[in-house]
Amino acid sequence: MNKETLACPVTAKHIKVALVGQPNVGKSMLINSVSNAHLHVGNFSGVTVDKAEVLFDYKGYNFTVVDLPGTYAFTDYTIEERVTHDYLCAEEYDIIINVVDSTNLFKNLQLTSELLTMSKKIVIALNMSDEAEKEGISVNADYMTELMGLPCVKVSAATKMGIETLIEAVVKEYESDKVDPKLVFSVSVEDEISNLVSYFKKHKYQAANSYRNIAINLLKNNKKTYEKLHDNPIWTELQPVLIEASRHIEIHHDTDDVKEAFAEEYASFNRGIVAEVVTQEKREEKKTLTEKIDSVLIHPLFGIPIFLFFMWSLFQLTFEIGAIPMDYIDGFFGWFGDVIGATIPNDSVRSLVVDGIIAGVGAVVLFIPNIVILFIGIALLESTGYMSRVAFLLDGFFHKFGLHGQSFIPLVTGFGCSIPAYMSARVLKNDRDRLLTLFIIGFMSCGARLPVYVLFAGAFFPEDMAGNVLFAIYISGAIMGLIAAKILKLTAFKGVDEPFVMEMPKYRLPSLKLIWHTVLTKTMMYLKKAGTFIAGASMLIWFLSTYPHNDALDVVYEAKIEKAQSEQEIIVLENQLSMEHLENSYLGAIGKFTEPIFAPLGFDWKMNIALQTGLAAKEVVVSTLGVLYALGGDVDETNTSLATLIKNNIPFASAVSFIVVVMIYLPCLAASIVFTREAGSIKYFFYLFAFTSITAYVMAFIAYRITLMITGIS
Repeated sequence: MNKETLACPVTAKHIKVALVGQPNVGKSMLINSVSNAHLHVGNFSGVTVDKAEVLFDYKGYNFTVVDLPGTYAFTDYTIEERVTHDYLCAEEYDIIINVVDSTNLFKNLQLTSELLTMSKKIVIALNMSDEAEKEGISVNADYMTELMGLPCVKVSAATKMGIETLIEAVVKEYESDKVDPKLVFSVSVEDEISNLVSYFKKHKYQAANSYRNIAINLLKNNKKTYEKLHDNPIWTELQPVLIEASRHIEIHHDTDDVKEAFAEEYASFNRGIVAEVVTQEKREEKKTLTEKIDSVLIHPLFGIPIFLFFMWSLFQLTFEIGAIPMDYIDGFFGWFGDVIGATIPNDSVRSLVVDGIIAGVGAVVLFIPNIVILFIGIALLESTGYMSRVAFLLDGFFHKFGLHGQSFIPLVTGFGCSIPAYMSARVLKNDRDRLLTLFIIGFMSCGARLPVYVLFAGAFFPEDMAGNVLFAIYISGAIMGLIAAKILKLTAFKGVDEPFVMEMPKYRLPSLKLIWHTVLTKTMMYLKKAGTFIAGASMLIWFLSTYPHNDALDVVYEAKIEKAQSEQEIIVLENQLSMEHLENSYLGAIGKFTEPIFAPLGFDWKMNIALQTGLAAKEVVVSTLGVLYALGGDVDETNTSLATLIKNNIPFASAVSFIVVVMIYLPCLAASIVFTREAGSIKYFFYLFAFTSITAYVMAFIAYRITLMITGIS
């Protein structure tokens, strides 16, 4: 490989490669093994599935390698399968590199044999050849090349063995004429394929694909091939021929489903290939390393406690260690805002730059440490093969609530922060499972809600009871989340669960390079896409809480402050000024306008405003209450004056309903934007807004009425 020229200049020979394979075959590691390659990251159009492209030059050829999502078969059940299927069928590319696991060739050939029906040039990368040899498995790549009619190259992405040979094979295949691979079916199917090929020849049907490919796709009931031929004049005569051919194949396979018949055909072909090219040394029967580790990690008794320990460790690392750089980042943006603010004389411009732009950007960057640590942990769990065991362990319990075993990771992460929780829901490959999990993550009280809980628990309960109240709040949220999942499963996400076999890959040592690229990709995507919206939304909240600015109030209070007798009196007056500005802002107007709506929950306009600012960030609820009770915005949950004012001004039943709303309603603005992006459409944000708002209102109303009945105090 030419390591000196890596900028991918425009050359005459550009080869675009689609990298395809089943999950856990080392596809991503292979793409990273192309040394010094230039990596491009992003999303496939219209979905949140990651898109990685590698650009590099080799002996005058300019390569673009597109890493497609892992898929077990050429179907469109999951979003990843749909992306891969649509890309292979609709996009322009020159060659497919099909990566297969040499230690599990029979299973991997399922996808390979389906790819052979496409009219594309294919090169098979027999990855993990080094591991196969250690296990006494020998794959005769030359004979396999001969049998299948396409290049098969032994490689190891981990040791970079065979990478250059693979690229040479791609170049050679690119320069060669297209030859149909040798995919041989049973006599009955081959007869029907021949009949259809003859039919197309007879009618001189014009097509880009070979007649054999079209015939196979028609017999497999390929929807797009059907649609293409349906409008052709030959369809009228072709249809009865096709029906008869399908019936003949079904009878031959003793089934009424032609897809099942073809599944048998592919399995037979794969068995034949494996029998011809794979030899395995006979070794003494003993437990493999994977079986030994599994006997501990998925033990019926110890499996879940061990997993909970791993999760607890990841949770602690994410939110304890992550909090250290967060403090520095927060401090830096505070310092930066002060420095920049001091150079801007105009109050309005200074407020926009410092409180709007710098604070908005700071809110984005603040979460980077959490996201980096969390995704390192998830990448480790996935790349070692442990994540599949987690899904297996928890699937039974979560299934009772309509959730998937892998939902546990995003849900438990939600107790720390909803943003990484929404992003970690990507471990769920099925659309419905992922959406259902995304909808209930908000029920897991994030760390930002804790100050609100601490303030109200401290204000209304004795000190020795406050801890129990906090525990009850967190547990209640989690239980409500599970119940909500069950309700959503029975209504919005109803339907029969699709059968899904969980794969148990072998345990492997994680690749540092792969983890680096995974974390870098996800972090950059968060910064590039979510950051733009989060910063903009923060500025919107700033605008609503700052304008319209009442200059007359400034004049009145300036006069009062000048006459103040003490520093304490000045502080009181300044706090009263902030309160009145907030009351007269657009946000204050919204709070008063919506007061009748929230009156059944026992809320006054001040509580309404506090909840609305909580849409920006839950931490802001406490400081907003501080402003509204004329204590200033610098108060926190430990402020006894604020706790006393809340206890004296807010009835106990209203406080309970307020806590219930905080538990359930939308997470912060930043998290809502990340949710929208992960869900894949803006409509899901409105669904989430309606679902959490209605649920919060109803539950808060019930809590308010029950509390009134119990206490007898209105």
